[in-house]
Amino acid sequence: MAITDDLRKTLSDPTPLYFAAGTADLALQQARKVPALVEQLRAEAPARIEAVRNTDPKAVQERAAARAKEAQETLQTKVTEFIGTLDVDLKKLGESAQDLALRGVGVAAEYAVKARETYEKVAEHGEQAVKGWRGEAAEEIEDLAIAVEGKPEPVQGEPKPAEDGTETAADRKAAAKKAPAPRKATATKKTTPPAK
Repeated sequence: MAITDDLRKTLSDPTPLYFAAGTADLALQQARKVPALVEQLRAEAPARIEAVRNTDPKAVQERAAARAKEAQETLQTKVTEFIGTLDVDLKKLGESAQDLALRGVGVAAEYAVKARETYEKVAEHGEQAVKGWRGEAAEEIEDLAIAVEGKPEPVQGEPKPAEDGTETAADRKAAAKKAPAPRKATATKKTTPPAK
């Protein structure tokens, strides 16, 4: 029975649909920016192409070779420093590995929390987008007005509902007195006519 309840709860949860709607809405917002970016690139392209044409290939090759040489020297010095400072003590190495593993678990948990928060934000955005698509914004304004102005007073003769949603024993007794008592089914006896 618990599996059925879990399955029903999972299938009736609209959050994944809201997440999909939010993702689609955000993608649409980003797609609207594309024409402006294309126009900007179209305007800047001739100047950039001209700059590339005017660049001397030998100068570019010399700069690239110099950067590669610097990177190689830097890498060599870093590797030499690392090997020189490497601690051979296995106990410390084991502790370091354990510490790194624990840090990794902490980082993974942090990313999971951030992913969940982002998922919920996008789902909330999707819910708002769906409400906007449906025109439910007006209903939400009515709900807000009711919350601000207060609930209308009940008409005389209607029992006033409890504020916290629970009924007291007195409320149940009053409701029982007002409700008609259930009718009992009476069996009708067949009477036989008296004998002559």
